[in-house]
Amino acid sequence: MFEIYDRLAEQALQGEAPSEDDGLWVLEGEDVQLLPLLQAAYAPREKHFGRTVMVHVLNNVQNGLCAEDCGYCAQSKSSEAAIRKYPMKSDEEILAEAENAARAGASRYCMVLSGRGATLEHTRHLAELIRTVKETLPIEVCLSAGLVNDEQARILAEVGLDRLNHNLNTSASHYPEICSTHSYADRVETLQAAKNHGIGSCSGMIVGMGESSRDILEVAFELRELEVPSIPVNFLIPIEGNRVLSDGSLTPERCLRALSLVRLVNPGAEVRVAGGREGHLRAMGSLALWPANSLFIEGYLTTRGDDERDTYQMIEDAGFEVHGNPTWQAARDAGVDPASNPTPDAAEPAQGSFRLRGGDGEILKPEISRPTRGV
Repeated sequence: MFEIYDRLAEQALQGEAPSEDDGLWVLEGEDVQLLPLLQAAYAPREKHFGRTVMVHVLNNVQNGLCAEDCGYCAQSKSSEAAIRKYPMKSDEEILAEAENAARAGASRYCMVLSGRGATLEHTRHLAELIRTVKETLPIEVCLSAGLVNDEQARILAEVGLDRLNHNLNTSASHYPEICSTHSYADRVETLQAAKNHGIGSCSGMIVGMGESSRDILEVAFELRELEVPSIPVNFLIPIEGNRVLSDGSLTPERCLRALSLVRLVNPGAEVRVAGGREGHLRAMGSLALWPANSLFIEGYLTTRGDDERDTYQMIEDAGFEVHGNPTWQAARDAGVDPASNPTPDAAEPAQGSFRLRGGDGEILKPEISRPTRGV
């Protein structure tokens, strides 16, 4: 009865990927039992990462003002989402937020800029910011700045950038349904540029955009082929005004099956349960830590998420431990709780089955949401 789960676990422990048929069964098999599947995915997760959970903080350095038409994104030119657009934050703001991330226990500080890609001059500016963070704080840095070419990757590598993020998001065949202003191949070339210069790549997917199980499987195997060491698995957040909204497929079980598949195909990668985990996994959120060993705190680019304290409590309650940076870990060892944010009150459901705590059911962050006219 449990032979297939044992086989999947053993293959992953040996660094082998499941067959295509087994992968599709993980995603849509009617006889799949969720807990044995999660245990199978946990075997390689434990081998490579033990019971630790890496924590990341996102900084939306530049919001909106984007000429790309990615249908899932509130910052794209095709979106009518009520967001406040702003150019790149000041250096002082960016560095202060990096310090806040380090104090919050983050292992990695993720700087994200909207737009197709940075100019060469802008890349040099970002490189100096990255150098400063690396020299002054005990935290790794990830940069997401759109398409990156070989010369830009060289500049970023020279200052010690730890990760360059550029998500594949969906399969090559499904990509034209999501975006028309750049191609799937453009994204692969960016990841290759990072790899060519020794920068660890961060790339993953968004589940729930009308893709098939084969599309999810294709991306999981492409990430394996590209040897991506850090894989965020996002679950589409239904932001009003976006062209691509939820396709209705995202039950908690579907999300956990997708995470398990990504772990089994990429057994040694850092698998991150990313955007949408709070609203789609809901009460089953802690089960994501069996296949995933990484997550975000304090929300995403434009949307809220569980705060620092609630997330750390979930990790502890599930029997895992935070893999914090040295400053944060020293505070914990000294008996000081670095998490100081109050626990939010329960809220009404936001949209359909997607729910977040606090904020009167709002999805957009207060600092991102555009004020309503006439009020």
